[in-house]
Amino acid sequence: MTIILNSCNQPKKEDSSSKPVEFKFLLEQFADLKIMRYQVPGFESLDLKQKELIYYLSQAAISGRDIIFDQNGRYNLAIRRTMENIYSTYSGDKSSEEWKNFVVYLKRIWFSNGIYHHYGSEKFLPSFSQDYFMELVKNTDQSKFPVRPGQSVDQLIAELIPFIFDPNVLPKKVNLETGTDLVKTSAVNFYDGLSEEEVEGFYKGMAQPNPQEPLSFGINSKLVKENGKLMEKVWKIGGMYSSAIEKIVFWLNKATEVAENEQQKQWLEELISYYQTGDLKTWDKYNVLWVSDHISNVDVVNGFIENYEDPLGRKATWESVVDFKDIEATKRAETISANAQWFEDHSPVDPGFRKKQVKGVSAKVITVAQLGGDCYPSTPIGINLPNADWIRKEHGSKSVTMENITYAYDQAALGNGMLEEFAFTAEEQELAKKYGSLASNVHTDLHECLGHGSGQLLPGTSSEALKNYQSTLEEARADLFALYFIMDPKMVQLGVIPSEGSAKAEYNAYIRNGLITQLCRIERGKNIEEAHMRNRQLIAKWCFEHGKESNVIEFVKKENKTFIRINDYNKLRELFGKLLAEIQRIKSEGDFHAGQKLVEDYGVRVDQQLHKEVLERFKKLNVAPYGGFINPTFTLIENDGKVKEVKIDYPIDYATQMMEYSTNYSFLPTWN
Repeated sequence: MTIILNSCNQPKKEDSSSKPVEFKFLLEQFADLKIMRYQVPGFESLDLKQKELIYYLSQAAISGRDIIFDQNGRYNLAIRRTMENIYSTYSGDKSSEEWKNFVVYLKRIWFSNGIYHHYGSEKFLPSFSQDYFMELVKNTDQSKFPVRPGQSVDQLIAELIPFIFDPNVLPKKVNLETGTDLVKTSAVNFYDGLSEEEVEGFYKGMAQPNPQEPLSFGINSKLVKENGKLMEKVWKIGGMYSSAIEKIVFWLNKATEVAENEQQKQWLEELISYYQTGDLKTWDKYNVLWVSDHISNVDVVNGFIENYEDPLGRKATWESVVDFKDIEATKRAETISANAQWFEDHSPVDPGFRKKQVKGVSAKVITVAQLGGDCYPSTPIGINLPNADWIRKEHGSKSVTMENITYAYDQAALGNGMLEEFAFTAEEQELAKKYGSLASNVHTDLHECLGHGSGQLLPGTSSEALKNYQSTLEEARADLFALYFIMDPKMVQLGVIPSEGSAKAEYNAYIRNGLITQLCRIERGKNIEEAHMRNRQLIAKWCFEHGKESNVIEFVKKENKTFIRINDYNKLRELFGKLLAEIQRIKSEGDFHAGQKLVEDYGVRVDQQLHKEVLERFKKLNVAPYGGFINPTFTLIENDGKVKEVKIDYPIDYATQMMEYSTNYSFLPTWN
């Protein structure tokens, strides 16, 4: 008897066993978003045990989806489930313009894991009226709304309406505006009823048991006040988010049964122990074991990892990426990591801020098999972990470049007109077409593999000293490391890039994006909120200002359109080096005020006249500035209780996958 266990039962899909067809990368666009698919080349060549491992890890990756919704705002699950009930059971007209607007609003909620823009952090509002919303509610199955115990549907809707329709009620997921209480004015669900001063005081009062190996206090908990006393609600089995974490652990336990080797099994078991206890020492032990595993082909990131969504840079969102090594492409990354000490020794930063001995740097190019949590649907293109500075210094770091993801982005963007519209010359366009994809991947390799792992803190400097500016400055530091070294002759000598043309293509793309094209992602009249975007403008604008005397970068006009032109690539590299040296000093010394000034002076404010022009030019292209992916699905094929094969399929419908996840992988209560 053959039993098929389908991890994502999608009615619309392209069967991998059907005759070859052209793979469709771009599926749909709405609002400022595009939905894409990615391929998983090489999956069929894995052995059965590795395929089964990927299946179990993928199940764990999508089992934590509710967690990121709740972390992004305490009303997100209630709003999502309310909208999904309407989407599924509304009995009225589904052909009207307002219904279409309703569907777009729900799709945006799915994409952003809540009601706040995934990148800009501002609350997005429905394009349908409150009266229409009430009509939808009235004609929807009343028994399936996510009411609290003893609450009526009318009371639920009255509670939710201000958070959906009022632009002044919790308007930002993460507020980084200087001079405000960052905790009180941020909607993220990491703190409850507290001020920034109270939070800072709570964690300052926690003594590190071993200052040489500081624990990541607060990374896996919500801080609340109960009966006048501050306390942490830890995210673990038996604690907050327990029902979802139990499912994650169930699948991780299954994964240990088919681990590739004892080392991999050991760190998987340690991760399970961490989820069971919430113990931060166990978290560090897991990270040390994980970062030391250089032999496994299949790998996973799973946990409360990045702190970008906490205005204080302490709490971490839940995420997961399941992957396996791209053997051929990894040769490039391994060449870079094998020369890590050379790059560190030749860094333009003060010698006192360099690592005397670079340890445990590993880099690989991966094929992503599944995305989850804060990495889904929108995903990074590279990762460098773990984040703890002491582990990176003593045990090294793992860096990955997600090449099948970058390939999917490139394929979906073919012919969209962006390059032709914003590149100044035909020569610039040709450099981009010839070298752009490789140059971007090499930048990511350098950024993740060496940039984040470079340098060191001075004794006594806290890794949290830069507070809400930490994320922007850390991304700038890693970008500058990549930009400085991609132009170094060593890169050609090592065979990583074919010629200096690759570096020029990357310089053109980076400065063009930092000064001009990323403005298409910002709402008219707004400044920059997101850490990566602040970082890019900071670098580009600082180099423009400090290179004015030599006219290193200039704004030029052609046919009443604004472009940038780099006049001296070598001097631009020198500027990258000078800024890298300063930002490394800021990090090494924990110079908060210098870091704050750098970000506020160069990374935040937008030239409104240029912004208006860019938005008008961009609108004519009909291109969505942000993109994300739907996941492939994996199916276990069993015979007499034994796994015989794991089948991969590529769904083609975004809404179907989202509703399937909400039906079969939604494990948290509405109110947590």
